[in-house]
Amino acid sequence: MNELIKVTVKNDQQLVSARDLHKGLELSNRFSKWVIQNFKEFIEGEDFTCVPGGTVVQIGNGATRTVDDYAVTIDMAKQLCMMSHTDLGRKYRKYFIELERKWNDPQEVVKRGYAILQNENTQLKLENEQMKPKALFADAVSVSNTTILIGELAKILKQNGVNIGATRLFAWLRENGYLISRKGTDWNMPTQKSMELGLFEIKETTITHSDGHTTISKTTKVTGKGQQYFINKFLKDKDIA
Repeated sequence: MNELIKVTVKNDQQLVSARDLHKGLELSNRFSKWVIQNFKEFIEGEDFTCVPGGTVVQIGNGATRTVDDYAVTIDMAKQLCMMSHTDLGRKYRKYFIELERKWNDPQEVVKRGYAILQNENTQLKLENEQMKPKALFADAVSVSNTTILIGELAKILKQNGVNIGATRLFAWLRENGYLISRKGTDWNMPTQKSMELGLFEIKETTITHSDGHTTISKTTKVTGKGQQYFINKFLKDKDIA
């Protein structure tokens, strides 16, 4: 069947452009007047919907502008054709009747249903893929109520597909301003930014030596908030490692 007019499908409903139909019927009255005279017989939102700026028209010298259009159901289009009382109207009406017949053919209904199902399955797979990092994240931070060593954080990341070890993680944290990089007593201690964000805690341990004097050992530990922060960061972009 040769196409007389472009038909679109939205929400499993066939629609045509009112302007295309008006042009195809070769009606003498202006489009706006035709709409005023004929659309009052129909219900907006049920039989037709307005499409602001839906059509591009030539205005001379190659210039164009957009004008409002209406998306019309096939049933309304058939009635508009009858109301035109022209041979073209009868031709278009027969065309729409044939479109409806094919649209309602049981095999076509099954095909559309299958296509909708396939689309829903594809969407579901996409959503599952998008949710996967979140699921991994939830598993990874199940022990985030306690502080852990940076080496332990590296193990959690590796278990969740991030190819990084403790040495590389320490280096990454220094390079990105989370740990102090200058050599000295503060090396690998949290930066002021990290502490303000609550990503790390410093555990101090008093060590008593054989000669009786004591020293304090400082160890950087990752807080629960820090675990969530870094795991989320790495799982979102595994390439940063």
